[in-house]
Amino acid sequence: MIYASKRTKAFSEGWIDKLKEDQRGQQADIAVLITEVLPRDMDRFGKKNGVWICTYQEAKSVTYVLREMLLKTHSVRSAEENKGDKMSLIYNYLTSVDFKQRVEAIVEGFSDLKIELDKEKRAMQRIWKSREKQIDKVIENTVDMYGAIKGIAGNAIQTVQALELPEPDEE
Repeated sequence: MIYASKRTKAFSEGWIDKLKEDQRGQQADIAVLITEVLPRDMDRFGKKNGVWICTYQEAKSVTYVLREMLLKTHSVRSAEENKGDKMSLIYNYLTSVDFKQRVEAIVEGFSDLKIELDKEKRAMQRIWKSREKQIDKVIENTVDMYGAIKGIAGNAIQTVQALELPEPDEE
């Protein structure tokens, strides 16, 4: 920011041109002219021909607001300046052998997990099939034994409902 102050009874348009020239020389982003008398077309602070103009009473507030604006603008510019560099870095990384190898490693890891999961499924299905046969064999032997004893002892043996035919539905 560049400042100029004038303590006169009349405003001069030449001050604006002079301050803009100084602004270019100093490469300042904002130019502020503090004066006792505002231009005729201004009743309070404002911007005229690219220069902020205010009274001495408004100077502190205007400076604070403009400083905040300048900081925000600088922050946005910095982000934008680095954006190209970051995009270039990201592009270079995405097209690098390192990135390709990392993606391949991830895919290989998932592929290995899938292979192991399929092996576990087949092993569990084999185990379940074996247990299912064992259970069927136990149930079959139990039914055979119950039938043999029932055949020998007759009605003296208590009825096991799970081993009997269901009662016909009466309609």
